[in-house]
Formats: sequence, C-alpha cells, structure tokens
Amino acid sequence: MTDAPTFIFDFDSTLVRIETLEALADIALAGRPEAEATRAEIARLTDAAMNGQIGFGEALRRRLALLPLTHEHVQTLADRILDEGTPSVRRNLRFFQDNAERIVILSGGFREIIAPIAERLGVRADRVLCNDLVYDDEGRVIGVDDANPLSHADGKPQVIQSLGLGRPVVMVGDGWNDAEVKLAGAADRFYAYTEIVRRERVVQVADAEAPSMDELLHAEGMIGRWSFPRSRIRMLLLENIHPAAVQRLEEEGYSVQSMKGALDEDDLIAAIKGVHVLGIRSKTTVSARVLEQADRLMAIAAFCIGTNQIDLDAAADHGVAVFNAPYSNTRSVVELAIGLTITLMRDVADKSAAMHLGRWNKSADGSRELRGKTLGIVGYGAIGSQLSVLAEALGMRVLFYDLAERLALGNARRVRRLDELLAEADVVSLHVDGRKENTNIFGAAQFAQMKPGALLLNLSRGHVVDVGALAQAMGSGRIGGAAVDVFPEEPRTNADPFDSPLRGLKNMILTPHIGGSTEEAQEAIGEFAAERLLGYLNRGDTTFCVNLPNVQLAEVSGGHRILHIHRNQPGVMAGLNRAIAEAGLNILGQHLKTDERSGYVITDVDRNYDPKGLDRLREVPGTLRLRTLY
Repeated sequence: MTDAPTFIFDFDSTLVRIETLEALADIALAGRPEAEATRAEIARLTDAAMNGQIGFGEALRRRLALLPLTHEHVQTLADRILDEGTPSVRRNLRFFQDNAERIVILSGGFREIIAPIAERLGVRADRVLCNDLVYDDEGRVIGVDDANPLSHADGKPQVIQSLGLGRPVVMVGDGWNDAEVKLAGAADRFYAYTEIVRRERVVQVADAEAPSMDELLHAEGMIGRWSFPRSRIRMLLLENIHPAAVQRLEEEGYSVQSMKGALDEDDLIAAIKGVHVLGIRSKTTVSARVLEQADRLMAIAAFCIGTNQIDLDAAADHGVAVFNAPYSNTRSVVELAIGLTITLMRDVADKSAAMHLGRWNKSADGSRELRGKTLGIVGYGAIGSQLSVLAEALGMRVLFYDLAERLALGNARRVRRLDELLAEADVVSLHVDGRKENTNIFGAAQFAQMKPGALLLNLSRGHVVDVGALAQAMGSGRIGGAAVDVFPEEPRTNADPFDSPLRGLKNMILTPHIGGSTEEAQEAIGEFAAERLLGYLNRGDTTFCVNLPNVQLAEVSGGHRILHIHRNQPGVMAGLNRAIAEAGLNILGQHLKTDERSGYVITDVDRNYDPKGLDRLREVPGTLRLRTLY
C-alpha cells in the first residue's frame, strides 16, 4: 500500500446527510395532494437502488418521472445544500482542502447540487463526476444526459476505469453502486459509509465500515491517525443529564450513552470499563476505588455546582480532568430561596395542608412580610451574592459571612463572626460548598445562637446541617420554620424511599434536591459542562477544571498537539523535552502550567513524525497521561 491513495467519495448520504431526489421531492411537491404518496414511492425506489435490488439508472429515471421538477426547484436545494453537509465531513474540512488533488467526487446525483459542496471542500470542478439534468425551454426537468455512464447501471466502475487513476484507489459510499466499484476491480478498498444510513448488504461486501469521516481517516492513516477517532471515545452520562448536552456531544462525533439514575460504587466500577468520559450529577460518588478501576477515563463532568462527590486528588493522580458548572443554576437556586422564604414567612405550607384536609384557617397571626427583615447569608459565592441582590431589592437588610474575602454587593454588610450574623438574622440561608470540613457546621450550638423564631434555609449540601439538632430546635420552638432541599442521605432514584427526622414537623418545607432543577438551569448546565468537555477533548483546554492546572488554549493549527499531565516533581520538563528531541520532533510552541500536585505541558509540534517516538514521552518519570491531538 502506498502512502498516497486516491479517494473517491459518493455524495448523497456520504458528503451530505440527504438523498438529493428525496430533498427535491419535498420542494417540488410542497402543497400538492399527492405529495405523501409520491415521496414514499421515491424513498422506496432510492432504498431499492441503494440496496442493489434494482439498477441505479432505472431507479433514477423512475424517480425523475414522478416529480414535476423545475430549474427553480433545483436551485432552491443548491442554495441551501451547504447546510446539509455531513457532520463529520464538516469536522474534517481541512483533510479535503489539503488533499484536494487526490480526491474525486463520483455520484449519480446532479452537478448543480454537488458543485457548491465541491467548492467548499476545495475539489476542482473537473474532479466532480456526476449527472447533468436536461431541461426543456420552460425550465422543466425532462431527464438526464443519457450519454453519461453515471446515468446507467454499473456507471461508476466504468467512469473510474476510464480515469486511469494512480493506485491505490479508495471508494467511500453508502450504496450498492458504490460497492460495485470494488466488486468490478476499479477500487482497491471500499468503505461502507454509515454515518447517515447503514445498509447491511453494502456493509457485508465492504472491506470495512466507516461510521464517520474520523474513522475513515484513522483507518487510512491520514490526518488524525494519532488522535483517537471521536466515534470510538465512549461517554457515559448518568442521572438524566439534559438532552442538550447529549446532542452537543454527539454533534461533535462522540459516542454517548445516557442513564437515568445514579450508580453505587460497585455498579459504577462495572459500568466505567472502557469509558473515556463520565458525566454525573450530585448522587453518584466517584471514589478512589472507582478511579483505580477506570481503565480509559480521561475526564469527568459534574453537571452541577458541587464536586464533593468526586475524589479530586485521586482523579488528579490518575491524570483525569474534572469539570463542573459553577454558575449555570445560580438563578434557579436563588429564586427557590426567595420563594421558600416567603412561603415560610406566611406559613403557606401548613395552611395549604390544612385546606387539603378541609380546614379553613384565615389568620394573620405569625404571618410576616420580607420587607424590613434581616437576611443572613452564610457563604457569599455565586449563589449567596445573587441572593443578596434579590433580597435587598425586596426590602430586606442583608448580612453575610464568608471565610474568603468577598466583595459586598449593594448595601450588604459583611460580618466577621458567624455568631454575630446568627444573633441579628430573621432568616439564615446556607450557601457553603461541599468540602468535608463543612460537615455539621450547623448544629445545636448554632441553633442556640439564632434569634428565637428565626427561619433556616439549607439549599447547599446535606451534610452541612445536623438534621437531628434541627429537628430538636424546631420541636422546642427555637427555630420558627425551616426549608431543606438537601439531605445527608438521599435516594439514588425517584423510585427509592426517603426518610428523615424532619418529616412531619410544623412549618418545615422539604424539597427533593430541586434547587437547580429548572428546565432553564438544566439546559444551561448541560450546555456549559458539555462545552468544557469539548474544549478539553478537542484542544486540551482546562478552563474551569477543578483538579488540574487551568490553561486556556486555541484550536490546534498547523501541526500536532501533545498533552502531557504529570506529577509536579523536579526534572519532568527536562526529561520531556529530551524525549521530544530524541523522537525527532520540532517544537512549534510549548506551554507549562503547574499547581502544588500536578503539571500540565502542552506542546505543539510539526505534523509529520513517527508515532512510535511518543513512547519515549510516556516513559518520562512522573508521567500520568499522554494524549495527542491533530
């Protein structure tokens, strides 16, 4: 096999995701009463031809005869055909442009439709071999040029053999007429292209199946051969991740599996074998034991704010990047906090429950406005600070307590001691992170320091509050009401039972961890976390990574990118650059970022090198993970 094959690409359902005649039928038959039946017959004929049940030429003419097709209809499709490019072809546009001299487009389709795509791909007009439509004087399609072999059965092999192309010839297409090229000896290798449609008979006679352009290029040793094909990178998303994330990741060519519920440790260990990317929310724990068993894992995305459910140090020790979505559900949590505060102030929950039992109890006793009351916010991060702004807009006085230096927004006032906040606040709202040090930071001592009859909200983490002490404080009347959205132990799925000592208490609102569970928030989280994953997978960008050094990177341009994650120990850079030199690689650019635990080196090198040379880089002492990108 030489290093310079000639690639011959089919058009319909290969370079574009449509079948041209079916798309033209949609345009030409719009509004006609016979449209549905005619479309169905055209689709049947297309499928029969592509599966080799009838000759291509016969199917072509029978389909054209069914359509009242005009030049205007053809031009309409031509004007939008660039939007119909196959997703993985779009991702690999550079391959076509860089190799245009050894690419041929061979199709039974029509030149007017194919020409815009060929131009976008950089393929010359004389290397576009296809049919030409014939029109009458009024611009109606009356057929195709019968002298063109591509308008008849076995036309593709004839055309290729007449070109005298240098070998090897690689045919890529989805239909039986593409398979015939190999069967007739006109191509050395045939790939059944199945990104858009998979025809079993075609796959069976192919040398290999190519579910995407990435797979084809990988198999042929072209651009991307040292980057793992995206379609082979497996992603496992648990806990009902929003479809927007799934769609975005699949659009980029990755293989995504979704599951509704969380997994316990043993089940996760079993499921994570062969998985490259794991997506979770708050109920799945990724322990050191899980990470030890994860044989392919490169990244974890927490589709939520917190990451306390992930052993971040163990992930860093395995070179696994962890991302979260720290801001996407902020507004949803804040709105729930405001709503719960009003509900508690007005005793709405208990009054509603009484109404459902048939008891009418109209009374203003104990019912209060927010205006003029003091809100104490414990934890003044993204959520706490935004809650501060909304509460103040409703007329509340705001105090906040945070261990870190925070900029006070509006008229909010920072207090230096927690007990000072507790003594003044009518409402205390907790918004701290999930680190272990925050376990039971709110217990009997803190409840004793609160104003008698004050309200408590916990929308942060379940282990932050001693729920037994809260139940006692509520029972004694020390706390006038509480709203709890998070719990030390939570059911893994909606089908599992829930229990808590807080159940049944007066003026106690319990919600099933729904602070960020709005349609808007979940879509925003899905999109944000998916983009962080794509940034890391596609270009090595670690912006918003919570356990590895943060590096913002542009797209790879003009070469290969080598990503090296290592322990932060002396001598790694010297060893890495020595290995790069020994491998004969020319460095185009290099960047190093470290933290106290890990180092991250990004090296862009010439595009041409021996991949075996990378073994030297893997042997550098301290190496945790090596990855290459094109």
